[in-house]
Amino acid sequence: MDAFSSSFFSKLVSPPVTLSTPISTQSSPSQPPHLNISSVSIEDKHQTSTTTPNGTKPRISNTQVPSLTVSSSSGAKKKEEQTVTTRIFDTFDDIIDNLIDPPLRPAFDPRLVLSGNFASVNELPPTECEVIQGSLPSCLDGAYIRNGPNPQYQPRGPYHLFDGDGMLHSLRIFQGRATLCSRYVKTYKYTTERNMGSPVVPNFFSSFISLPACLARGALYATRIIIGHYNPAKGIGLANTSLALFGNRLYALGESDLPYAVRLTSNGDIETLDRHNFNGKLLASMTAHPKVDPDSGEAFAFRYGLIRPFLTYFYFDSNGNKLPDVPIMSMVHPTFLHDFAITKNYALFADIQMGMKPIKMIFQGGSPIILDSAKVPRVGIIPRYAKNESEMRWFDVPGFNPVHVVNAWEEDNGNAIVMLAPNIISVEHALERMDLIHGMMEKVRINLKTGLVTRQPISSRNLDFAVINSSYLAKRNRYVYSGVGEPLPKISGVVKLDVSKGEFQECTVASRMYGPGCYGGEPFFVTKAPENSEADVEEDDGYLLSYVHNENTGESRFLVMDAKSPNLDIVATVKLPQRVPYGFHGLFVKESELNKL
Repeated sequence: MDAFSSSFFSKLVSPPVTLSTPISTQSSPSQPPHLNISSVSIEDKHQTSTTTPNGTKPRISNTQVPSLTVSSSSGAKKKEEQTVTTRIFDTFDDIIDNLIDPPLRPAFDPRLVLSGNFASVNELPPTECEVIQGSLPSCLDGAYIRNGPNPQYQPRGPYHLFDGDGMLHSLRIFQGRATLCSRYVKTYKYTTERNMGSPVVPNFFSSFISLPACLARGALYATRIIIGHYNPAKGIGLANTSLALFGNRLYALGESDLPYAVRLTSNGDIETLDRHNFNGKLLASMTAHPKVDPDSGEAFAFRYGLIRPFLTYFYFDSNGNKLPDVPIMSMVHPTFLHDFAITKNYALFADIQMGMKPIKMIFQGGSPIILDSAKVPRVGIIPRYAKNESEMRWFDVPGFNPVHVVNAWEEDNGNAIVMLAPNIISVEHALERMDLIHGMMEKVRINLKTGLVTRQPISSRNLDFAVINSSYLAKRNRYVYSGVGEPLPKISGVVKLDVSKGEFQECTVASRMYGPGCYGGEPFFVTKAPENSEADVEEDDGYLLSYVHNENTGESRFLVMDAKSPNLDIVATVKLPQRVPYGFHGLFVKESELNKL
């Protein structure tokens, strides 16, 4: 969720949020952490009795961050000079964070934002878990991986939930046994700051909410670049939002940077391979929500930013080769465009009322993403293999402000398109008061011949982080599985919706609430159908996966639920050896797919 910071930083050079305490690995349900010490990074805590899915002891990943220990005298001198310089910058950071721009607003106060199960955890090498209820089905052999923010250093200045370094939490499943591994995505930002022993890059969502803060942090960041502490051309992204699998590669994604290719080792460890530019064809950022066609294997994507073109569309063939960009010049203002949809013949983009005006943010204070109440939301539709935007069509949809999109498909012989998405009510609270926003699931139908747009509410509950059976992507689906936000960003349960029901009919056909003090995240659907099977398997015949945290006990578990049952019955529960913080989006990678990475 690190949004459009790449285009912002290309126009404005700016600095890091300083830190204070080492990050605690324990959640505190009642009290936020205190921040009052000097800069320290978290250290890996390697387990002494871990096993792999095959029962053998794992090796520690060979992609650890390089050690700061230097044996040569010249290296030691360089390290000493680097330490002195870092302390000087930390002092200036402290002045900014305590005197110029202290974190006074609750949405940016790290003591509040990073309290409880939002607090960071240490990396965890592959560690065997205990299945405490039921058994893990054989169709789950593979890995469930979820991405999310996990700041390497405890922020002392302003911090937003979207600003943390990306950490992947992978549960490797093999023959009924489970192994958990939690690793940072080794981005250029992460490794540079790890080596420096201090934050270098400022937090985009929270560091520039006033003119004094912008000038001070901008000057400090520019100085770091000038003296060689950081090269923004090598990336500023966090890779903290989601994952995607296409072209036999697995990517950790954040929309302010290029994808980072990752892989799982045979013992379940996570390795970061590279910052991937697709043979030099992807030179700027990419959405964290590409759409992979389940039939063709092609992946469709876009990027957005602050300078024209505000929207650029592109796709990858089934081998992962990137095709040329299609600039969308009819997007006339910079818009927060986090997600989109595809059908068999089209790509759909929602131009919503959440606009991007960093200059207004700097001079008037507040969020970099603001509500443009005078704007009429619209949906743009373009042929998905378009070579230019000449066939792009826009349809006004007043009051429709989706941030995430569930699915889309064609009807009436291709003359109509249906789009499923949670419409964000009270969109003005989307960044600073997520507890006040309400996502109402809607079905929007656009008649391509007449231009008529109709909308049907699917559920009045507060829903977001919704998924489908991925084999129905870009096709008409019947079932949606959505997180229940009560309130967001926490997910208190999951509901199953039957979107084939008519207007004014109850569409909720199954649900499971996690219980008092228990919260999960985005569910993920995995079909029971054997790979390459010709058997006719029903759309909802599968399992829902999610990490769930109990704030009363401080324990995290992995749940497997029967997606076909009326109560989403729990099939298996895995007790996790370490707390898994609340995060964003996840992915299940089958055993056969892991073997190709």
